[in-house]
Amino acid sequence: MLKYVIKRILYMILVFLIITLMCFVLVRMLPLPTLPPEDSHTKVVMMRREALGYNEPYLVQFWIFLKNVITKFDWGLSEKLYFGQDVWTIFRQKLPATMIVNLYSIILSIPFGIALGILAALKKNSWVDYTISTLTMVVISVPSFVYAFIIQYVFCFKLKWFPFLMKSGTDWFSPAMFRSMIPPVMALSFGVIAQFTRTTRAELTEVLTSEFMLLARTKGLTKAQATIRHALRNCFIVIVPSIFGEFIGILGGSLIIEKIFAIPGVGGLTLNAINGLDYNIYMLSTCFYTIVSLSASLVVDISMGFIDPRIRMGSRK
Repeated sequence: MLKYVIKRILYMILVFLIITLMCFVLVRMLPLPTLPPEDSHTKVVMMRREALGYNEPYLVQFWIFLKNVITKFDWGLSEKLYFGQDVWTIFRQKLPATMIVNLYSIILSIPFGIALGILAALKKNSWVDYTISTLTMVVISVPSFVYAFIIQYVFCFKLKWFPFLMKSGTDWFSPAMFRSMIPPVMALSFGVIAQFTRTTRAELTEVLTSEFMLLARTKGLTKAQATIRHALRNCFIVIVPSIFGEFIGILGGSLIIEKIFAIPGVGGLTLNAINGLDYNIYMLSTCFYTIVSLSASLVVDISMGFIDPRIRMGSRK
């Protein structure tokens, strides 16, 4: 298992370098942002550009970029949005809002989605199953930003239960802050709940009709006992990887949701960096999303080995 993990980490590093190199070259091929009239900050940015080898070949520039990141954790300075400020400092200030909203969304989605999937599988071919399956397909087909507008209209405008925009500040666990986060969390959760419901129903339906479940029932286990002890454990081999996959999906979807609800997070910062041609912020955001995605893939593979011993034993061969 250890050898397998080491190989996957090396593979992850290789993929990360390839993706980063591609994004870096594409960004450096674009026109440089125009600088404001010369002042102290402008001089600093010009000196930084010279030190980063902007007139050198792309591979040389990429090597300087990697060396600064690895040895100094230096991601450069903002050249447009936060002119002259350290990119990592800006990113670090925006990160908590994104992570908290996304964590709330996945925490809310897991129990609701799995519970609805179990209910649909146990009530297979009944009106309950048909209703849940139909609603699931409808919800999956609608983008999350559509739910955002519906939630804003119904809950924020008509009912006035929640504010239109997320409250600014850093007190993430205050009642006012939590209340303002409910609309974006709901908008991000609907599609994820539907995905968990569909995955759980499909896997549990297949497991419940398998031969080993019939054997478990003949040994005297009730349907509930057989489902909890055997069926759900086999389903988790697929459900657990989907949890990490959906978390990555939520991170990607939150780019637009953060803009709609004015969440002061990484998603809005990334979109602003793209629109404002702030390439250093864009590179840091790209590296962040790439690392999260690759790390989630690694955690999925390792977790499957602990859930199913057959996978773990197979890795030793």
